[in-house]
Amino acid sequence: QVQLVESGGGLVQTGGSLRLSCTASGRTYGYYAVGWFRQAPGKERELVTAISWSGYNTYYADSVKGRFTISRDNAKNTIYLQMNSLKPEDTAVYRCAAAYSGSTNYTPLLSNKYAYWGQGTQVTVSS
Repeated sequence: QVQLVESGGGLVQTGGSLRLSCTASGRTYGYYAVGWFRQAPGKERELVTAISWSGYNTYYADSVKGRFTISRDNAKNTIYLQMNSLKPEDTAVYRCAAAYSGSTNYTPLLSNKYAYWGQGTQVTVSS
């Protein structure tokens, strides 16, 4: 089993920044892509960004392009989400998820491809 723990959420004003971390532990050997999903009250869960094991492939939702950056340090089993120029509409619970495959460039976009999920961290952007 793989456990994922998010950290770094909090309350920030519009235009501010936060950096989220997702740390994996347990049976982490192998290649796993990581996605950051978010869900706001009354809204569906959406994929914000994802990164392959190699880091070569990344995906960003249009709503966060140019503002969010995903990166990873495989030696530390940690994935980072740098969020800049935050807006009130970014307010949500952010969860990281891991998807294993035999490819270092695998970057799934569908939530059902992710087998392991963290509990989430709240991000609140005040106007």
